[in-house]
Amino acid sequence: MLLEQVEYVRPETVGDALEILASDDGAAPLAGGQSLVNVLKNRVASVDVLVDISRLAELSSIARTADGGLSIGACVTYDALDRSPEVRASHWILGDVAGHIEDQQIRNKGTIGGNCCLSDPTNNLPPILVALGAVMELRSRSGERSVPAADFFKGYFATALEPGELLVSITVPPMPEHSGAGYASLAVGADAKALVRAAARVTLDEGGTTIAESCLVLARVAHVPVRDAEAEARLSGADATEEAVRAACAGVADGMQPIADVHGSSEYRRQMAKVMARRAVVQAIAAARGSRNGSTAGGK
Repeated sequence: MLLEQVEYVRPETVGDALEILASDDGAAPLAGGQSLVNVLKNRVASVDVLVDISRLAELSSIARTADGGLSIGACVTYDALDRSPEVRASHWILGDVAGHIEDQQIRNKGTIGGNCCLSDPTNNLPPILVALGAVMELRSRSGERSVPAADFFKGYFATALEPGELLVSITVPPMPEHSGAGYASLAVGADAKALVRAAARVTLDEGGTTIAESCLVLARVAHVPVRDAEAEARLSGADATEEAVRAACAGVADGMQPIADVHGSSEYRRQMAKVMARRAVVQAIAAARGSRNGSTAGGK
């Protein structure tokens, strides 16, 4: 299908973009367009004005913050995230995840902000951003506010963004000492959307033998990425071994009701969540010990 007639504007500054978004309820930001254009073509939604923010330099940079974290512009592409020396130096898991999204053409255009603002439960980046404790930086004509990633995703295609607001950047805090992150994903096929995802961050004791702290996030078991607090409690203080992690993850997703569809039942997804959680935590332990063995993002 072809797009319906729509006005297209390319503002020169973020301030100009915010003025347009605030003054027209039918205006929507356009970044990579990998999802929005298809939505418009299929008449799932409609807009009056497309506000192209893809070439705004302020939204396309990756910078080191004063405390050693990262500030990632909302229009940074998956490919730029994958290739960024800053990302690879301190938060390489983000590059790994971005580098496994779909194909190269999509990675050239798709953006981290678009991936998050769509809030599609199958999307790749939300669970790892939640696990890393990222903060979404929002701006409107009237001011700015910061929303933790854990509170940003509200449901299917729903976020904490209010009318006239724009996600301008994502702040990722520095990784604590002796910490690492992992990510595991189960898909129907190489180019299919995931059935279940898990993202983990762990901090080990100084000897690297015990899990001092953990964060375990599941995706596709609920409408939004969710932390499994009970599993985190079992992991904290456990031996940093695969056997101990397997035992701690045995109850992952218990009590949750994942969706059921032609690709798998709710019970199948619940069981696979345990497997993906174990793999993500084991990867995180390896990363915390300074090893990148098993660091591949596990597909989309």
